[in-house]
Amino acid sequence: MQCASGNSMMMGNAPLRGATGRQQAPARSSPAARLRPQALPLGRLAAARPQQQGRAWRCRAEQQQEAQQASGSGEAQPGAPPPPPAAAEQQLVGEDAAVFNVEDQSLRSWALFAVLLTGVSALLYPVWVAPGLGLGDDFIAALSSLSSDSSVVMLAILLVFAIAHSGLAFLRPYGEELVGARAYRVMFALVSLPLAVAAVVYFIDHRYDGVPLWNVRGVTGVHELVWGLSFLSFYFLYPSTFNILEVAAVDEPKLHMWETGIMRITRHPQMVGQAIWCLAHTLWIGSSFMVVTSLGLMAHHLFGCWHGDYRLRRKYGEAFEAVKARTSTLPFAAILDGRQQLPHDYYKEFIRGPYLFLAPFCVGAYLCHPLMQRAAYFLGW
Repeated sequence: MQCASGNSMMMGNAPLRGATGRQQAPARSSPAARLRPQALPLGRLAAARPQQQGRAWRCRAEQQQEAQQASGSGEAQPGAPPPPPAAAEQQLVGEDAAVFNVEDQSLRSWALFAVLLTGVSALLYPVWVAPGLGLGDDFIAALSSLSSDSSVVMLAILLVFAIAHSGLAFLRPYGEELVGARAYRVMFALVSLPLAVAAVVYFIDHRYDGVPLWNVRGVTGVHELVWGLSFLSFYFLYPSTFNILEVAAVDEPKLHMWETGIMRITRHPQMVGQAIWCLAHTLWIGSSFMVVTSLGLMAHHLFGCWHGDYRLRRKYGEAFEAVKARTSTLPFAAILDGRQQLPHDYYKEFIRGPYLFLAPFCVGAYLCHPLMQRAAYFLGW
C-alpha cells in the first residue's frame, strides 16, 4: 500500500474555454488589483513548493501492515471485522524549517553576508550610535522629554519600534512590488535595526530603575535557572536563523510558512521565546521598570501573533488554514489534542545547522553581557 507523496505536480497555464470551445480572453485587471497580494490555492502551493521542502509521511495502514508482518499475523483472521479505513499521516503543506545542506551553500554568498554585516555595523555607529554625533542621542532625548519616568520612556521606545517594524511588515507585499524584495528588505533593516539598538541600550541603562520588588540574585540556583531559561528562549525567539541569508538580502527575501521543528510546538515561537526571556529577566532584575518593559514587549508580540497569521493568510490562503488547523499558539496544545501528529523521527528536525548554531550563539551572548553593559553605560542613554 502506498501513501500519497508530497512531490510537486506540473500545472499548466492553459487558456480558459467556454462551452463552445472558443478561447476566452483573459480578464483585464486594474493597477490596484495587480498590487493586491493574491492568496495561493492549496494545490498550487503544494505544486510550487520545492521538493526538498515537502515530506510525505507513511500511512498508518503501512505501519499496521508492517507490524502485522513482523508479528506473523499478516493474514486476516476468519470472522474478524474488516480493518478501519487507512488514515494518512499529516503531509507537509508549509516548508520544512531549518534545512541546511553544506553542498548547497555558496562561499560567495556567505562572504557577501560577512561584508554586508561589517559594513552595516560600521555605518550604524557614526550615523546612530556615536555620542554627540549620531541621531540616537536626539531620538532618546525627544522621547525622554515626554516624561521623567524611565518606564514611560521605555514604553515609548517600544511603541515606536512596534509601529515601524510591524507597519513595514504589513506594507511588505506592496513595497516589494514597487522596489523589489531585496531593496525593501534593506529599507526595513535600516529602519528597524537602529530602533532595536536604542531599545536595548536604554533597557540596559535603566533596568534597575523604579521600585525594587524583590531580590533573589543571591539565592542558590536562581542564576542557573535564569541562564537556562534564557538559553531556551533563544530556540524560540530566532526562527530568522532558518533563512539568515535572506535576512541580509543576500538571497531574495520571502515570506515563509514554516511547519516543522519548533513550529510543531507553537506556531508563534517568537512570542513564546519572548515570554520565557521576560520571565527569566524579570525574576533576576526584580524592578518595576523590568515589569513594565516585559509587559510592553509581550503586548507587541501578542499583536504579532495576530498580525503574523494575517500576513500568512493573505499570501497563502487555504494552505495557511491547513497549517493553522494542526498547529497552535499555545505551546503543545495542538499536540496534546491530537491535531499535530509528530513523526517518529521528530528529534531529527532539530539536528540541523540553524538550530545547532544557536548553542554557541547563546553562550557567546552570555559572555558578551559585560561588554554590552559597558557600551551602554558609555552611551548613557
